[in-house]
Amino acid sequence: MQPTRRRRRIDYFKGLTGVLVTLIVIVQVYPLAWLFITSLRTESDFVNGNPFALPTEVTLDNFVRAFGVGNLGLNILNSLIVTMGANVLIVILGMMAAYALQVLGFRFSGVVRGLFLLGIIVPVQIALVPLFIDYAAVGLLDTHISMILPLAGFAFPLSVYLFSSFFEYIPRETYEAASLDGAGPYRIFGLITLPLSVNTIVSVVMVNSIFIWNDFIFANTFVLSDGLKTIPLGLQNYIGAMGNVDWTATFAAVCVTVTPLLLVFLIMNRAMIYGLESGASKG
Repeated sequence: MQPTRRRRRIDYFKGLTGVLVTLIVIVQVYPLAWLFITSLRTESDFVNGNPFALPTEVTLDNFVRAFGVGNLGLNILNSLIVTMGANVLIVILGMMAAYALQVLGFRFSGVVRGLFLLGIIVPVQIALVPLFIDYAAVGLLDTHISMILPLAGFAFPLSVYLFSSFFEYIPRETYEAASLDGAGPYRIFGLITLPLSVNTIVSVVMVNSIFIWNDFIFANTFVLSDGLKTIPLGLQNYIGAMGNVDWTATFAAVCVTVTPLLLVFLIMNRAMIYGLESGASKG
């Protein structure tokens, strides 16, 4: 009787877990599915019909309008430049700092690492006014650099934490053997540490890309011209006079901007999960 009760209890918890997972998936997937379906509806069907019903007529005119009305292509290009530029700085500087702290080591390296971690709790809002004044003084206002630098700076502490935590997994004997073979710190970094950190690099890039791609605060503060607007700022172009919104074109624009990030996330999902686990388990 005891094994039977235990088996029934296990089956009960398995069923309950399956129901909860299904509900969570529905809650997360439904907005994306609704967004895609709504982007294919005609404007009259969306305004006059039930916005949550299936479309009575499918059209691609919303996507044509999305690119024509709001300079969506230029917004995507600006977001790509900012995202790639910030990620390059985050990965290079984060890996080098973590390598110096965790692998090379020096006096008070633990204190320095703690100071880096304190940067995670610093809110970005406190830097907006000082950065705006400094950028205006040196002529960096209304440039891609004005967005790349603060985005990379505020993401830097977390990347240092993930990389340094992952470097704990690399056996010290590996570095000692390379040193005995005559390899210096730069060669060890390029031939040993860098290849072993691919999954962590993917994780750091993906985690930061989501926030950088959707950044509104820095872009809205430092960008003054239409030619440098990123996607979050560009979506404002779909709001017309007196607050009128071309909803179907807006949903099409959001669908276009979200889809590439989702595809990359799905493709890199396994590497990202492995990198986060290996980079945070010992942190």
